[in-house]
Amino acid sequence: MTTSDLDSTQRDPAVSQTAGETDVPLLTETIPDNLAATVERFGDRDALVDVQAGRRWTYTEFLADVRRLASGLHRLGIRAGDRVGVWSPNRWEWVMVQYATAEIGAILVNINPSYRVHELEYVLKQSEIKAVLAAPQFKDSDYTGMLAQTQPNCPELEIVVLFGDEEWESMMSGPTHTEELTEIRAGLSADDAINIQYTSGTTGFPKGATLSHSNILNNGYFVGETIHYSEVDRVCIPVPFYHCFGMVMGNLACTTHGACMVIPAPAFDPTASLRAVEQEKCTSLYGVPTMFIAELALEDFDSFDLSTLRTGIMAGSPCPESTMRQVIDRMNMEEVSICYGMTETSPVSTQTRSDDSLDRRVSTVGRVGPHLEIKIVDPSTGEALPRGQAGEFCTKGYSVMLGYWNQPDKTAEAINDDGWMHTGDIGEMDSDGYVTITGRIKDMVIRGGENIYPREVEEFLYTHPDILDAQVIGVPDPKYGEELMAWVRLKPGRDDLTAEQVREFAAGKLARHKIPRYVHVVDEFPMTVTGKVRKVDMRESSIEILGLA
Repeated sequence: MTTSDLDSTQRDPAVSQTAGETDVPLLTETIPDNLAATVERFGDRDALVDVQAGRRWTYTEFLADVRRLASGLHRLGIRAGDRVGVWSPNRWEWVMVQYATAEIGAILVNINPSYRVHELEYVLKQSEIKAVLAAPQFKDSDYTGMLAQTQPNCPELEIVVLFGDEEWESMMSGPTHTEELTEIRAGLSADDAINIQYTSGTTGFPKGATLSHSNILNNGYFVGETIHYSEVDRVCIPVPFYHCFGMVMGNLACTTHGACMVIPAPAFDPTASLRAVEQEKCTSLYGVPTMFIAELALEDFDSFDLSTLRTGIMAGSPCPESTMRQVIDRMNMEEVSICYGMTETSPVSTQTRSDDSLDRRVSTVGRVGPHLEIKIVDPSTGEALPRGQAGEFCTKGYSVMLGYWNQPDKTAEAINDDGWMHTGDIGEMDSDGYVTITGRIKDMVIRGGENIYPREVEEFLYTHPDILDAQVIGVPDPKYGEELMAWVRLKPGRDDLTAEQVREFAAGKLARHKIPRYVHVVDEFPMTVTGKVRKVDMRESSIEILGLA
């Protein structure tokens, strides 16, 4: 941030612009140097537990295996700056690859585990991946077959290693070239690109957000600092490693504090998550709201001992107030934190604090993180708005990505000349700097000239006695331009809900233009692998369901 930006914020507290604390300095080292420092302090503490695999490592053991794998990758010809893809659900090998590539300065490219052939080929070509380390298969994804199909079309792809194959075992049991690794680490910089994460790509192909050591190391560190992590914490991570939530807020928040990373299962499973918390005596649990909803809905929920939990993170999408209250009351997560951010900002920009009031933690996404600056602007002019007025959320500081890989035009659209990242999210900032996110600019529904934010309607629908979860979208309408449609999941034992019943429930409680005209009951919402609802898919399906094409 610049001094002038900070000074102007302090001079005019009525403007929706504020900066974070700077009393704790930014980390200036690389990821491997930071890990080495953690091992020196907490070598005998647990670093990683893969519950399903039955494997565990202390920090000393973890670093030894990371460096053994790093030496193996270097022997294969991987050098600093080379792109190395990792394609797998959550398992211990993923974590090893994350830290081993950092040891030698290779750029880790996170490949979405749900990708199919055409998406895989796009990512392999777009980031010019030299090597892929992958699980052989998972559920209905034949990673081995898809890689064999795409490799002939990807001239840059020279190396494919499957977890558990002969090459992998050779690297994991081979020699560690300590002097060579030391020399490589000495040549790395915290500002080097170290990670490419592809955004969801709700329209067209995804873009590769390119992140540095400094970006993700500091974000993981300050997220952990904000919820008071130390070497005694054990963090259950059911969110995917391929996304920032898992590998930054999860893994890097742990390794910067000497805490333990606990993998409950390869993919989210509510029972496996709670079992891991109980078995490993976890102090922290992560998830998107739909994950917590699924855990709380388990018939045998009360049979799990969750008494060791104190904190955790809920992020990825807005949290229903009722769910947040249950997480605090029934899961013992009194210090649970809400985080908000995006892949392009490493990811977290705002976070609630453990001493925030319950109301703050259920109604806002917190306030700006350390060493960051945020503002709410008029989307058409870019000018900062008065407090309490809705506009586009922008952020600036160490967390902003280096850019989109090989897409300078897309980078320029997202980051302005002053370094502000335009998120595309609609937010409001209150008088104390707390932010409420009310939706995406592209999700806002304009009905007869009235701007409607789906989040407000969704929060109201959560109060209906039959509704477990709700998502609201706009669908085409010849008279009003757009009409509201609610997709709802019903509580167990409920099997139907009509639009008329919703209108009766909302009458006198919700403005007439905000009451959904259409209601569609579903068992599940279309989701990304990170747990975000794909409203673009819902709109397309709704147009077909309603015959509005």
